[in-house]
Amino acid sequence: MTPLGLDGVREVALLAAHCDDLAIGLGGTLLTLRKNRPDVRVRALVLGGAGTPREAEEREALSALAGEVDLTILDVPDGRAPAHWDRVKDAMGQFARGGDADLVFAPHRGDAHQDHRLVAELAPTEFRDHLILGYEILKWETDTPQPTVLHPLDPAVADEKLRILMGSYPSQRSKDWYDEGAFRALLRLRGVQCHHEHAEAFVLEKAVLTLTTSAPHRSSLT
Repeated sequence: MTPLGLDGVREVALLAAHCDDLAIGLGGTLLTLRKNRPDVRVRALVLGGAGTPREAEEREALSALAGEVDLTILDVPDGRAPAHWDRVKDAMGQFARGGDADLVFAPHRGDAHQDHRLVAELAPTEFRDHLILGYEILKWETDTPQPTVLHPLDPAVADEKLRILMGSYPSQRSKDWYDEGAFRALLRLRGVQCHHEHAEAFVLEKAVLTLTTSAPHRSSLT
């Protein structure tokens, strides 16, 4: 299995439609990044939840997962993001110009939720020269992707991700899919697929293969 090295990453941009999407999709990856690369700057844009209890939940969770995060949360209505296309496009463009990301995480394009899908579709229009990894969000819809990138997680990291998921988002506990057993099962499945106990999975649509040291490292597979 070919490894994907990200040693040159200095800044990571996180894109999400809702509070809890990032924790579900890449909470273990954020924990690993915080432990091994505390110098990496983390910026995040979340479309909905501002001014509601979900905002406080998200800030607490991302702080636990990634430490200091430059977090922007908007108030786009849940389930209505496509109707706010102009606003979302402008906000994502402003967010992109506000940093210098080397790596971007966004929902994958095959996500069945319209809000997630809009973020996935707009991400490469604002981050045109970046490596973008599409994360998966377990939910009711049968839209689980066939991932192309797998990130093995230390068992302690997997446990910590689940603890944060179940402890930081009380507003979501009534949903039948928001279940520790379900989240652990997906981590275990992705672990099996890369010969580890647990893993998180991502969809990579495009990358540039760099074989010389003179080429820029951004959006490159090295």
